[in-house]
Amino acid sequence: MNIHEYQAKAVLKEFGAPVSAGKAVFSVDEAEAAAKELGGPLWVVKSQIHAGGRGKGKFKEPEAGEKGGVRLAKSVEEVKTFVGQMLGNTLVTVQTGPAGKQVNRIYIEDGSDIEREFYLSALVDRATSRVAFVVSTEGGMDIEEVAHSTPEKILTFSIDPATGVMPHHGRTVARALGLSGDLAKQAGSLVEKLYAAFVAKDMAMLEINPLIVTKDGQLKCLDAKVSFDSNALYRHPDVVALRDVTEEDEKEIEASKHDLAYIALDGTIGCMVNGAGLAMATMDIIKLYGEEPANFLDVGGGASKEKVTAAFKIITADPNVQGILVNIFGGIMKCDVIAEGVIAAVKEVGLKVPLVVRLEGTNVELGKKILNESGLNVISADDLDDAAQKIVKAVRG
Repeated sequence: MNIHEYQAKAVLKEFGAPVSAGKAVFSVDEAEAAAKELGGPLWVVKSQIHAGGRGKGKFKEPEAGEKGGVRLAKSVEEVKTFVGQMLGNTLVTVQTGPAGKQVNRIYIEDGSDIEREFYLSALVDRATSRVAFVVSTEGGMDIEEVAHSTPEKILTFSIDPATGVMPHHGRTVARALGLSGDLAKQAGSLVEKLYAAFVAKDMAMLEINPLIVTKDGQLKCLDAKVSFDSNALYRHPDVVALRDVTEEDEKEIEASKHDLAYIALDGTIGCMVNGAGLAMATMDIIKLYGEEPANFLDVGGGASKEKVTAAFKIITADPNVQGILVNIFGGIMKCDVIAEGVIAAVKEVGLKVPLVVRLEGTNVELGKKILNESGLNVISADDLDDAAQKIVKAVRG
């Protein structure tokens, strides 16, 4: 689960991390009050969407002005103007795709006098099963580009969960960023606080870009991006309360209600599969035969008839879907349950696109019998390759 920058900074502030004063606003009137309360003389007006690259982004609407989604204001009137231009308009960045995202909230923050910019992040390193920190002197840059062009400017190290952050970790960060004296001490303290926040809140990723040194010699988190492990949200009702469903796909929200692993994509072939690996293989083979998957959907190993019905309804709710491929290998999941769920869903929502079903495993013959006797226009497939070819052919007419 992702949250907005201002929410991420509030979480980090709980753990003592240094952030600028700021206020989230939802209207021009609120922006005026926030700017006056913060005092200035420099304010940063930041669009709040779940995507990076806001400063370099562009709005679709001409009335939003030529500047990006992050702007410097030198007066209260300028703050009001920028907020009025941004709110309700669509910001397009490298991470939103061409569709962009509508800006529904703005963060007004005190301006900072920047001396240097760095990059610092923490994430779960699957290779070591530890929390790893990534540090670079190239703050404010796209870290992917830094990794590609100048990988020697990136330092990565992991934290042993048995010991937590040790003094040498702080020294490692300070050395990598060229910090000494009091700034080196601040770096050590910051790593401790970020690690504590990461572990306590079950974060999946924490990115500070940029981490700055102000001209009066203070380290500060100028931007913050945080995502949480969705599997651990039951432990954190305070984090769940931060969820902004307007930033999420409606189909993904509905899928989460039924405990379905669903991610919307841009293709035309809807997929319903059990098991993440098989789902990925199904998507790959659809692409191999020249079409694009409309979604990733793993119904899980122990799905009920009701869960399968919900999954099918979510797929058919996507207007881009021109065909559906059901690919089930019945281990824990039984093929007859899938068949009954598909039939129930089709009877409820109808079937306006081709449907290819490949069943294999537990109760496969019963599952096929249920589908064959249903009267539905279902195309049966013998294996995954056969299923992919048939659905691509059906979609192409």
